[in-house]
Amino acid sequence: MAKKEAQTPENNQQPQPPIMIHSQFIKDLSLEIPHAPGIFSEVKSQPQINIDVNINADHIQDNQFSVDLSFRIDGDVPSKKFFILEMVYSCVVSLNVPQEHVEPVLMIEIPHMLFPYARQAISTILFNGGLPPLMLTPIDFMAMYQNRAHNAKAEPSAAAKN
Repeated sequence: MAKKEAQTPENNQQPQPPIMIHSQFIKDLSLEIPHAPGIFSEVKSQPQINIDVNINADHIQDNQFSVDLSFRIDGDVPSKKFFILEMVYSCVVSLNVPQEHVEPVLMIEIPHMLFPYARQAISTILFNGGLPPLMLTPIDFMAMYQNRAHNAKAEPSAAAKN
């Protein structure tokens, strides 16, 4: 007869997922239409759109982090500001990855996972604000991360030359 092994915490633990998003939420939101309501009758074509995106990650405790995906979207029509939308879409995440992978996961993979939800929120907010529909195109978070790393390496050498 085979002996049954006693159930102990060590051999009963399930493997932890490498990424666990605990919550995601709109942390900050502002929509301004400075020339409303008159601007709506003046708009005859699609506004010129400028989009700025930033990523920030902060350590909370142990293997828990917060990640912020910040957007500033400006819509301009000839000689006037049509709208300004500023939104910070955030999450709280636990990571179970090797230390050398933490920063790339926080700055590339987590924003990639959050982006569809942030894009939907932006589209809904603009629509509910009476503005033309806007569908953000996918963002290359890998290129953003690489540019940020390249600029960080260039800054110290530029400062040393001065």
